[in-house]
Amino acid sequence: MADALGRIVGSNLFEVPSGPDVRSADRERVTLAAMEMGAQYIWGAALPRDPRGGRRGGIDLLVKDSTGYVPVLVVRHKITDPGQGARTSPLTMPLPDGSRTDPHRKVRPQPRDQLRLAHAQRQLQAAGYARNGRATGGVIGMDADVVLWHDLEAPTWPGGRNALAEYDARFSDRLAVALAAANEKDPLARPSRIVDCKTCPWWPTCDRDLKQGRDVSLVVRGEDAAALRKIGLSTVDKLAELDPSAEGPVQLVGMPFGDAVVLARAWLRDLTLVRRVPEMKVPRADVEVDVDMESFGDLGAYMWGCLLSGKDIDEEHGYRAFVTWDALPCDDEARSFAEFWTWLTGIRLRAKARGLSFRAYCYNELAENRWLLASAERFAGKPGIPTIAQVKEFIGSDSWVDLFGIVREQFLCAHGKGLKVIAPAAGFSWRDPEAGGENSMRWYRSAVGMNGDELDVDQRQRLLWYNEDDVRATHRLREWMTSDAMSRLPFAGDL
Repeated sequence: MADALGRIVGSNLFEVPSGPDVRSADRERVTLAAMEMGAQYIWGAALPRDPRGGRRGGIDLLVKDSTGYVPVLVVRHKITDPGQGARTSPLTMPLPDGSRTDPHRKVRPQPRDQLRLAHAQRQLQAAGYARNGRATGGVIGMDADVVLWHDLEAPTWPGGRNALAEYDARFSDRLAVALAAANEKDPLARPSRIVDCKTCPWWPTCDRDLKQGRDVSLVVRGEDAAALRKIGLSTVDKLAELDPSAEGPVQLVGMPFGDAVVLARAWLRDLTLVRRVPEMKVPRADVEVDVDMESFGDLGAYMWGCLLSGKDIDEEHGYRAFVTWDALPCDDEARSFAEFWTWLTGIRLRAKARGLSFRAYCYNELAENRWLLASAERFAGKPGIPTIAQVKEFIGSDSWVDLFGIVREQFLCAHGKGLKVIAPAAGFSWRDPEAGGENSMRWYRSAVGMNGDELDVDQRQRLLWYNEDDVRATHRLREWMTSDAMSRLPFAGDL
């Protein structure tokens, strides 16, 4: 994006040095110097610290009008939807004064963007470089064709609040928690596991504390944990003492109360999985294909990996990947998706012609279905691209099986339902010890040299191995679930 802006605004763009060898304090000094000399556009700004307010941070872009600077974010997600009413300006004029009411776009709600802009606005105000008038911030989305402008003082939040007021309330709460911890006072907040914990840098610390206290949030979702604590069931041990067949003292949101009791008992015995049913039911077929898709944020799906197994249909069994190594978004994505769809359809038709049953499997169809439909829509009319109707027919048929849904229905999972948790119980392990969705994003950036990252073609093979192991994991899980090993797995009714 910096290169694109450089081509648009030319020498008016000032880029703050970055990299592992550049200290944050030096970047802040350079940013401050650029604002002092009145640079029109400042890329990669590290805003001056606000010690009195307890703030520090940066912003992708600062743009200057006659009275001061306005923060602009660059994000990898959609910021508008078809409609009207959004205020936008072209990239050739990335200034709020150049904005207009867009007749083709409406704002897609992205609260995180507005809160990040509010943080930058408060830093600019503390440094004395915010522009006069209403607080405003811009966002450049994944399409990178316009700047969307948010009025941070407009009452667009629940209860008639604006983004700045919402930010101030949340920041005040977090600052109070941090100050209490720093002063070794009674903590204002205690850990409780929620979905977002897995991506939080503090999770290793909270995980340790929760396990030491055997906190009930380790086996139930966040709101259910809060409800259980209110009636004195704050630990896994206390929950496990109850009768799973009796009516629970509270109504849980995430699961039946009896399941929560069984999960607590499984957790205490360090059991990853417990059967909910006496006999597992997994749809099988003569010809089977395991599918796993790799995407990069909202920019697109760059790889479709497949593992063919089952009866012979004159097609080599094993793994194959349909992939583009052009940086997303790109036209070559249409080619790789079309090749994947053509191959998969050919396998289905060949099996049908021989009187053989066919099924394709994935783990958590939400991701695959999203990009199957989105790819058909985005690349409609290009060679080999299916219609949306054809995709909907496939994903709605018995030929498309979501193993995640089967795991959720037939197992109780004491440590989570992710493939990286469940497949090892079936005896599968990934070749790469760092295999994971978040790491794959980093590998992809290097594999295509995205956003100035140094090109590292070795990461392409790493991504191929990662994808292959994912499809082999679903294959191994399915084989295991339909084997005699299931009879040796603990049954919920026996705990």
